[in-house]
Amino acid sequence: MCDNLLRKIVSVVIGSILIAIGINYFVMPNHLVDGGIIGLGLITNYTLNLQPGLTIIVFNLPLYIYAWFHFRSYFYNGLHGVLASAFFIDYFHPLMTLHTPPILISAITGGFMLGCGIGVMLLAKVSAGGGDLLALMLSNIFRLNVGLIILAIDGLVILLGWLVIQETTLIYSGLMIGMTGLTTFTITKTFT
Repeated sequence: MCDNLLRKIVSVVIGSILIAIGINYFVMPNHLVDGGIIGLGLITNYTLNLQPGLTIIVFNLPLYIYAWFHFRSYFYNGLHGVLASAFFIDYFHPLMTLHTPPILISAITGGFMLGCGIGVMLLAKVSAGGGDLLALMLSNIFRLNVGLIILAIDGLVILLGWLVIQETTLIYSGLMIGMTGLTTFTITKTFT
C-alpha cells in the first residue's frame, strides 16, 4: 500500500515536471499547440493571456465531475495529476524567457518530453488532466491503447488551434503531437 502510494507520488511529480518543462521551454515560446485540455489552456493563453495552469484546472472541471460519478478511481488518481501539472506549468513559466531551440527541434523535443511525462503518469494509473483522463475512460470502455486515443483527441484540439495560430506553427504542432502520442504509446506499451 505504502509502496503504491509512493510510486504514484513520484510518478505525478516527475511526470508533471517533464510536462511543465516541455510546455514552458519548448511549446509556449514557439506558440505551438498541444492537444487535450492542456492545448485548450495554451490556446486560451495565446488569445486571452490567461495563466495556462489555472485555465487547465477550470477546463478540467466537467470531466472530473463526470469521473466522480462514473470512474471514481480515475477521479482520485487524476485529480493529483491535473493539480500538480497545472501548478508546475505555472511555476516553470519563467523558462519561457530563456533562449529556446529552433521550432523544429522544439516540436520534437517538446513532444518527447510531454510524452514521457504523460507516459510516466499513465503507468501509475494517473492522468495529467482532461485529455488523458478522457483517454483513460475511453480506453477502459473500448479496450484501445490510451496513446492512440490521446493522439485522436489531440488532433481535434489542433484543428481548433487552427483558428488562432499561424499555418507553419500548426504543422509543427501536429509534429509535436505525433511525437507526444508516439512516445506515450511506446512507454505504455513497453512497460505494461
